[in-house]
Amino acid sequence: MDRSSPYDSPNPHRLYRDPQRGVVGGVCAGIADYFGFRPGLVRLALVLGLFFFMPPVILAYVIAVLVLPVKPPAVYRNPEEEAFWRGVSIKPDRTLAGLTQRFRDFEKRVGNLEAHVASKDYELNRAIRNLDR
Repeated sequence: MDRSSPYDSPNPHRLYRDPQRGVVGGVCAGIADYFGFRPGLVRLALVLGLFFFMPPVILAYVIAVLVLPVKPPAVYRNPEEEAFWRGVSIKPDRTLAGLTQRFRDFEKRVGNLEAHVASKDYELNRAIRNLDR
């Protein structure tokens, strides 16, 4: 029985822990992957946070290790799907504009195809091909 909600998003771009690329628990690597940063920058921010706010940062890190799910081995089917879903999460307006342009191009191609099929030349070429049979 499928327990997924009809309101669940099909977007697989989520915040995960990435223990394969991580040092301690994979939280920094997961955050870096989610936001598109290099893991070293997130680790540097964590170390700086430890100097100024040690107890809250340690508590937040432990909670993140316990709460965040581990990144599945194959989140996306291919690199194109990954680029699309990252774009939806990071720059939805640009992704929408790209989809709008793709649909306009598709509509234009379909319109050209319809115009060709409805033209007199198409009927004439079809009649000539039928004569050869």
